Amino acid sequence: MATVDRIPTSAPRLAGLSEAEVELRRGRGEGNVVPLDSSRSYRRILFQNAFSFINTLLFAIVILLLVLGLVGDALLTASLVVANVVVGVIQEARAKRQLDRIALLTRPSASVIRDGREHTIDPAAIVRDDLLVVGPGEQILVDGRIVEAHEMTVDESLLTGESDLIPKRVGDTVHSGSFCMAGSGIYEAQLVGAESVAQRITAQAREFRDVKTPLQREVGLALRVMLVLVAALTLQVAGAYRQVYHGLPLVESVQAAAVLVSLVPQGLSFMVTLNYAMAAVRMAGKGALIQRMNAVESTSNIDVLCLDKTGTLTSNQLQIDAIQPLDSADVDELRRLLGDYGASTTSGNRTTSTLAEACAGRERVVRDEVPFSSARKWSALALDDPPMRGLYVLGAPEVLAPALRSGADFAATVDAWTARGLRVLLFAYRADFPPLRDPAGDYRLPYELIPLALVSFSDVLRPEAQATIERFSQAGIALKIISGDNADTVAALARQAGLSPRLRAVTGTTLATLDPGALDLVANDATVFGRVTPEQKAALVEALRRQGHYVAMIGDGVNDVPSLKQADLAVAMRSGSPVARSVADVVLLGDSFGALPAAFLEGQRIRKGMEDIIRLFLVRALYVALVIFGTSLAGAAFPITPKHNALLATLTVGVPVFALAAWARPGLTPRRLLLSGAGFVVPAAASIAAFGLIVYLFYLTISGGDVPAAQSALTTTTMLCGLVLIPFAQPPNAAWVAANPLNGDWKPTILAGLLLVVYGVVLGVPVLRGFYQLRVLPLTAYAIIGLAVVGWATAVRFAWRIDLLGRGRATWQRLRAPIPPGQSTRS
Repeated sequence: MATVDRIPTSAPRLAGLSEAEVELRRGRGEGNVVPLDSSRSYRRILFQNAFSFINTLLFAIVILLLVLGLVGDALLTASLVVANVVVGVIQEARAKRQLDRIALLTRPSASVIRDGREHTIDPAAIVRDDLLVVGPGEQILVDGRIVEAHEMTVDESLLTGESDLIPKRVGDTVHSGSFCMAGSGIYEAQLVGAESVAQRITAQAREFRDVKTPLQREVGLALRVMLVLVAALTLQVAGAYRQVYHGLPLVESVQAAAVLVSLVPQGLSFMVTLNYAMAAVRMAGKGALIQRMNAVESTSNIDVLCLDKTGTLTSNQLQIDAIQPLDSADVDELRRLLGDYGASTTSGNRTTSTLAEACAGRERVVRDEVPFSSARKWSALALDDPPMRGLYVLGAPEVLAPALRSGADFAATVDAWTARGLRVLLFAYRADFPPLRDPAGDYRLPYELIPLALVSFSDVLRPEAQATIERFSQAGIALKIISGDNADTVAALARQAGLSPRLRAVTGTTLATLDPGALDLVANDATVFGRVTPEQKAALVEALRRQGHYVAMIGDGVNDVPSLKQADLAVAMRSGSPVARSVADVVLLGDSFGALPAAFLEGQRIRKGMEDIIRLFLVRALYVALVIFGTSLAGAAFPITPKHNALLATLTVGVPVFALAAWARPGLTPRRLLLSGAGFVVPAAASIAAFGLIVYLFYLTISGGDVPAAQSALTTTTMLCGLVLIPFAQPPNAAWVAANPLNGDWKPTILAGLLLVVYGVVLGVPVLRGFYQLRVLPLTAYAIIGLAVVGWATAVRFAWRIDLLGRGRATWQRLRAPIPPGQSTRS
């Protein structure tokens, strides 16, 4: 139990409980210990993956195949089930371990007063009647009653959904799950353990949540559509064969059912999950810890990143650069006054801590206090101590300027310092004690202040700042620096970090005058925003999103929470305030935004790989379905066996998709992969089905109804088409460019060639050929199949290039567009 001391010496000492009283309450079961299940158990994960709807159907088919003695077919069908279960269990077990580690990482600590001293303990060690100390950005851990308050305001949005700050005074109730946003206080624990709201919120926050990403929702929709199509196809096939053959024999019926069920590309959802899980692991290794799974997909969509300079461009530490007197006091006297001011502030921040340490300040008797707020940009202390008596104010020069006595002229100094990237504050004074609140109880800045000094602070650029900004530029991500500091200061630092010398800087004062339309334009055009309030930060993020941008926001302080909530991707520093971490999708473990470019590129790389993976899965499912549909209409025998289907799935989809995921390169992708992929999938699937069906029916005719031989011819045709599809998906040179842009990577094409060799080995080895129920065909048959595949490749390349689907969609959108007034529909 660590001992600290944050209780102001000016405040009366509260003793709190003694250790004996703590043990007595703990023995009565009045402790804050509640057993929590951080996530699903491994048994539950295994059960839910093993007995999904699709897997249950496949299990039933496997049993039927075994009963009929079709062991080979049963093993191949069972391999699909095993693969699905293994992939799902591994991913979710990894997610469970990650979730448990996150819960430990973000677990808050408690500051409790016992025996008159403040200690840091684990929340589980809290007991009823403990006195707990809370400061800015800290979480209220148990329900209780305020016994001491210093300008304390609380954010209860996690409980009420309202983001308004609630002032808290002695006697008021505070609830666990809320956060102290400004000021400080001490509250007495009243509801602990299972009675506490915090325990319920924490349990809910740590429970496993199956949050679907946009891509997962698209894939889920595709699976449901395919399931409906397969059900309809099953009914159509059963009806057709009942008319022609008076029903299929039991063996053939079970085999057909196995093929039809496998048309639902259930492996697609697992590939999505697996690839994003791999991305999350890689991101964690690079210092970006994923707290919500949908953050992986969000990283691939980001095109605008908003950040504050502090903790991102610059280090988290300030140092005094210069003190310039504006009154008769000398520098040594000013250093003493500034040091005492910093040491006497009860709701301290980095600035006051720097003043207290650098100027060796002492605590003085505080008569009244206005804590610093990023919205006000100033703080004040009314000190009633003979060496330092009166009202002292510290804040932004442009904010305090209207309240100063006339005659103060320091604009040139402020401009010169801010141009160097220094942060500048004005220290002012009044000898009396004017009221600090208006009749409504809100803080107001007193007038007739005497300027004492200008103080400049330097903030050193992080070593990795320039390289990181360059990598953001390479990834196509625009930066917006939104800060509470002076806009010129922030702009100077941004230029030092490598941003354009011609960047535009805008102040919060200007933003306050803009309507939503003008704000959208400024948010898009400017790069630096200075002297902005937390509400303006959130408004800027919202404005960028209104224009279609996918926005990430980095924050570490309490004032960043509104903008973090507005962003598509919320990123927090590990050392940031608990409330910032609680709303973040990603936590930067090393407190450096240098981890983000690699994380964003990783997200782009995974999504780029998924683009081709989805297309290959859907092409195979659709062409097999169309071939089955065509043969049923023609009254021909069922064209595919489970073993043929397994071989096709393995060589044309199974092996290639893993390779394509591993070899994928970062790049921008359409928001809706399914819709954008239709131009690739539909022509490919329809043409493969057409040419395959022609080969099947032709060979069935010339062979006198030899179904196994015709099935072998169909398998070879669709196998070759599926392998040729790989270089079309990843064009190694201009000759293959049709539906997809030039990739230049020969590895996928070489892989397709190797898989063709594997198929040749299967045909050439009697044991393998027999297992997969294939026939060796005459050379003339292979020549015909080769010509058919060449014809197919030519036809599908032409179809991709003319892009009928894309033209039809564009025409439809043009027809639906509103006609401008005065313009004829014929024009």
